[in-house]
Amino acid sequence: MNNSSTMNGSRKAGRTIDIVNRGLKSRYRKEKRFRLYGILSIVASAAFLAFLLTSIVMNGYSAFLQTYIKLDVPIEAGMIDESNPKRSNFQGIIKSAIREYYPDVTERREKRELYSLFSSGAAYQLRNNVLDNPPEAGTTLSLWVLADDDVDMLMKGHMKRDVPESERRLNDRQLRWIEKLENDGRIEKRFNTTFFTSGDSREPELAGIWGAVRGSFYTMLVTLALSFPIGIAAAVYLEEFAPKNLATDFIEVNINNLAAVPSIVFGLLGLAVFLNFFGMPRSTPLVGGIVLMLMTLPTIIIASRAALKAVPPSIREAALGVGSSKLQVVSSHVLPLALPGMLTGTIIGMAQALGETAPLLMIGMVAFIVDVPGGFTDPAAVMPVQIYLWADSPERAFVEKTSAAIMVLLGFLIAMNALAVVMRKKFERRW
Repeated sequence: MNNSSTMNGSRKAGRTIDIVNRGLKSRYRKEKRFRLYGILSIVASAAFLAFLLTSIVMNGYSAFLQTYIKLDVPIEAGMIDESNPKRSNFQGIIKSAIREYYPDVTERREKRELYSLFSSGAAYQLRNNVLDNPPEAGTTLSLWVLADDDVDMLMKGHMKRDVPESERRLNDRQLRWIEKLENDGRIEKRFNTTFFTSGDSREPELAGIWGAVRGSFYTMLVTLALSFPIGIAAAVYLEEFAPKNLATDFIEVNINNLAAVPSIVFGLLGLAVFLNFFGMPRSTPLVGGIVLMLMTLPTIIIASRAALKAVPPSIREAALGVGSSKLQVVSSHVLPLALPGMLTGTIIGMAQALGETAPLLMIGMVAFIVDVPGGFTDPAAVMPVQIYLWADSPERAFVEKTSAAIMVLLGFLIAMNALAVVMRKKFERRW
């Protein structure tokens, strides 16, 4: 009897162990599959990101180079108006220098084709050179002037020379003129300083991002000046002073909901309130900054409240125990400890605002603006809107400028997020 019971117990124990072992093996297989799925997801995400960045870089790196043509400009007596050099016919002087280099071009149509190889900005380059260093009559100026965007595309390999004439923007005669420049060493690619120092232009070779960068700077300055103090004050009040009732619950729910509202809704709000009701100027960093401030506030408030919650209650209790008031506790102890987290949330919110386009389109910051803004109330564009405008242009040269501007914008965004990470690591305290 005892032997039979012992054998039955042993068999039951064996079956139980087998069941447990099978369950463990099945669990381990599931864990391996889950881990594999996770690795594959990360690899796929990294591959898509690498493909995106590679395509942007491949399309945009050539925009950092620009084709220049060396032009000898003879300055004869009477060409420069000595009483007022600004009134001189610099465009005519440039055309005269081009004709001297190509004396066999005599027909009007051929002259137009020849002049089109040079940028319309060549006259402004000559003007600036003359105003900075007035030349004497009888001298010859050697200038490296900008080539037209079609010539630039040809020199960069974006336009094929061996295709039929009907399939390219430069005809065979123009190609022969360009080959003459190449053989004489008068055409070369240089670093494109114009891209970083000029505002927008209808001509691709003259277009730059400086106006949009200045506009983004002024807009972000307004956004930061308004959103940071308001967001911090709102977070401190809601977390430290506000009574817990239906009113504060309603406010908290709406703040969380505003963080998920599409950005174009804030643009509609800015259009209806700031432009139509208050009559503020369109397409200015002041209005753009206010609109982006409304969009950024929920992010800053939520991040700031999380930073305040991370401060241990013992800090507050110790300060209260030595006789500090509630305001002293918050201002002297809690707020300094939570400030690094608040700054991190603010930087992330500002990085989000820097890349926004939709709300700014609604308040008119999509206009074509050539002048570089000099203040908060001057008409301006911002980097995302500038990218949007260039992406809509048909010229091939604007395609590379669009990608180059995206690279610059991504650089700013990466720098801002890296700053947030560094600040979090430097000032973070573990309790």
